[in-house]
Amino acid sequence: MTLTKICGLSTAETVDAALDGKAAFLGFMFFPRSPRDIDPVAAGRLAARARGKAAIVAVTVDPDNALVDRITADLAPDFIQLHGRETPARAAEIARRSGARLIKVLPVAESGDLDAARDFDGLVDHLMFDAKAPAGAARPGGLGARFDAAIMAGRRFERPWFLAGGLDPWNVAESIRASGAPMVDVSSGVERGAGLKDPALIGAFLEAVRRA
Repeated sequence: MTLTKICGLSTAETVDAALDGKAAFLGFMFFPRSPRDIDPVAAGRLAARARGKAAIVAVTVDPDNALVDRITADLAPDFIQLHGRETPARAAEIARRSGARLIKVLPVAESGDLDAARDFDGLVDHLMFDAKAPAGAARPGGLGARFDAAIMAGRRFERPWFLAGGLDPWNVAESIRASGAPMVDVSSGVERGAGLKDPALIGAFLEAVRRA
């Protein structure tokens, strides 16, 4: 069964929709340039609804120690997702500092980009392969960009990995079949506008994954 992460949640209604649809991971975004940015205290209140039902993920981009400490204190995430240019050494430091498990995002446009996984495979708990952001983009993800999921077919890593990038209720089943992904991540694909999650789209996405 393919597991799903719903990323960039910011309301009780959408958290409940993700839980009702049996999402395995709930993501809260901590990056000011994102329309999904949320305060750690507010995220902590929302996460209380899901604790023990789904894994809580703090999504970050090159976080400094102060942010890591705030997230740890206010959210107590199960995972911290690293979506920036973090090195393996920095990833290990964040894991030690927070006590959280790690998801490292790697930007992908072509098969050669997958080579970067060697530096993190086994160091972090999960890898996530996301579409490389267009040149000049203000943020590294959540842009609806896609890459050819078929380049993931047959790839093996130490832990289950996520497929991300431009997934939505209409293409996720095809992407799972093409890639063999054990886990998928969605953000903009279940929104009715930038940062505005739609409970109906969340439900449709989760149902599409179940049927894949």
